[in-house]
Amino acid sequence: MFDHIGLRVHDLEAGARFYTAALAPLGCVPGSRGADYAGFGPPDAPGLWLHAAGVPARTGVHVCFRAASREAVDRFHAAGLAAGGRDNGKPGPRPDYGPTYYAAFVRDPDGNNVEAVCLR
Repeated sequence: MFDHIGLRVHDLEAGARFYTAALAPLGCVPGSRGADYAGFGPPDAPGLWLHAAGVPARTGVHVCFRAASREAVDRFHAAGLAAGGRDNGKPGPRPDYGPTYYAAFVRDPDGNNVEAVCLR
């Protein structure tokens, strides 16, 4: 669980499009927006902030969002790929991580590893 996280992105518009689509199945929406930042999360509490890096961003951050159901994990993966992300782990059980761990992984346009997990 995290309160918020900030990611540096090379292209703020591409990042915003990706996260708007990929996080919609998890109930997250675009929030505060400025010339060099964009916030996403539940309507009353953005937890993900994108910050324009201005140059190719150094990446490698892993972000995991909790999903309400396995179906939401599946929809997150499909939406992320449709929005330009790259598959980094198809939806499915991950018994090495825990008995009920069901997750999917997508690389965003800047190469960050974005995960959605359902623990039910």
